[in-house]
Amino acid sequence: MTPFEEKIESVVDSILADYRNDRDIDRLELSRIPDKDVVIDIIDKLRRIVFPGYFKEKNYRLYNAKHNLSMLIEDVMFNLTRQVALVFQNAGESESDAQAHAERVCMEFFRQIPAVRELVQTDLQAAYDGDPAATGMAEIIFAYPGLFAITVYRLAHVLYTLEVPMLPRIMTEHAHSLTGIDIHPGATVGKFFFIDHGTGIVVGETTVIGNNVKLYQGVTLGALSTRGGQSLRGKRRHPTIEDNVTIYAGASVLGGDTVVGRDSVIGSNAFITKSVAPCTTISIKNQELQMKTRADCANCQQQFNCNK
Repeated sequence: MTPFEEKIESVVDSILADYRNDRDIDRLELSRIPDKDVVIDIIDKLRRIVFPGYFKEKNYRLYNAKHNLSMLIEDVMFNLTRQVALVFQNAGESESDAQAHAERVCMEFFRQIPAVRELVQTDLQAAYDGDPAATGMAEIIFAYPGLFAITVYRLAHVLYTLEVPMLPRIMTEHAHSLTGIDIHPGATVGKFFFIDHGTGIVVGETTVIGNNVKLYQGVTLGALSTRGGQSLRGKRRHPTIEDNVTIYAGASVLGGDTVVGRDSVIGSNAFITKSVAPCTTISIKNQELQMKTRADCANCQQQFNCNK
């Protein structure tokens, strides 16, 4: 053995010794941990199911749609069930119970695909209606990171509501890594959700977003503080954004008690920690927060008897 090989062996021995400290990072047996590469492959195949004509195999033919869809669903069902069973085992279920549980969950997941597709269609329409630079639906589907991130979120959210651990977060964090858009799968998002540009957006776990909401790059819908750590699990920490709200680039809306009222506009770089009344415009001018309630908001006056 050469001196260099002896040095390498010494390094290996020291790291192996470090593995014996029985910490979380020292685990060697990970048979019950999902395979991230498989989950990413599942996302790609689910995308083909959501957008059948846009992301398809080269040999795909319309007259074979049923046959091809059957094979695709069988493929995804098998692999997704396996990954879901692994996380259930990791959570303490026996192998047989985890398998049966995973089969039930995955069947329900696929039953909800039409509802997911209906929501995605509204998101696609919102992107087209909200961006004059968009030349058509195909461009948005192929090229807009916001739609990709929202689509993955909507799929992951179904698994989240079915109480599947870990996998929904792996899915949305994959989209995050590709787009810079971080939508927690636990967030609740209404119809016609549009993310313009998108990089740097954060939507926290307990965020509630209504219909026809538009976010620009760098927006944070977050918590006021994470000092409570695990003691805050399950509690509302993130804001509610009501219908028809636009939030411009760099704005932060924080806190579980914070509500941005319907038909409001939050200007760029605003820092919001208190609720905003409906039909309010907030902007930053000369480093000061400016707030203006739109008295002429006919929609608000007629539908909500707003006298402001």
